Amino acid sequence: MQLRDQLKGNIPENILSHLSNRFDVIGDIAVLHLPQELWNYRHDIASAIISSRRSIRTVINKTTKLVGENRTADYELLSGNDTTTTHHEYGYSYRLDVRTVFFNPRLATERKRVTDQVQPGETVLVPFCGAGPFVIPAAARGADIVAVEQNPEACRWFIENCNLNSVSPRISLVRGDAFDAPLLPDITFDRTIIPTPYGMDAILDVILPLVRKGGMIHFYTFKNRTQSEPLTREFETKGFDVVTRRRCGNVAPSVSRWVFDCRKNW
Repeated sequence: MQLRDQLKGNIPENILSHLSNRFDVIGDIAVLHLPQELWNYRHDIASAIISSRRSIRTVINKTTKLVGENRTADYELLSGNDTTTTHHEYGYSYRLDVRTVFFNPRLATERKRVTDQVQPGETVLVPFCGAGPFVIPAAARGADIVAVEQNPEACRWFIENCNLNSVSPRISLVRGDAFDAPLLPDITFDRTIIPTPYGMDAILDVILPLVRKGGMIHFYTFKNRTQSEPLTREFETKGFDVVTRRRCGNVAPSVSRWVFDCRKNW
């Protein structure tokens, strides 16, 4: 039964219409982002989720957008007493506290698409690595990874997840700002995966010189459709062939996350 159907009769119809049947699930935590109209009914909504989904033990409501250097939001705990969880994705496990580490479960299929392209023996750079969902599958395929993260809490969980998934020997963690080029090793990479935070597209100019000729980048950015097309030409002027350009979901009215898979041709 859909969440909205469960709550019919408990919430007035004109208010219930603001409720989405979709919500994110990270491990055993349901993450809501309720509009103000539903605020007085948030505990009823949490109870409905808990009663219908036995795999969920905690429900939280996102009360702010992602803010700050660590890209985390504020949450209100609606049900349960712990925001630490283990999220399972395509055979890998990720431990994290959703209050202190950014994690987007909606990118699971996209992460698999990209990391399935990684070949054994490749050198791969992953800035903004978070808890490791791009890094760990790539390392498991036999690549050597340099991961960059400045959020201390994310670094802590990242190390735990590398151990949990038995890939630590293939991974080097750089703790710091990915924009701080001197922190990065003086080598070129076969591949770089850049899950760019909103508004940080300037990281492209830091990372591009680190990709070898013939190497690949997978660059994520937030654009509307008309903005994404000029970016294709920008990659071409920088010496890259755009192999794939695709949307990875909407994040706001008319704004989508886009990924550009590009090969360096010089």
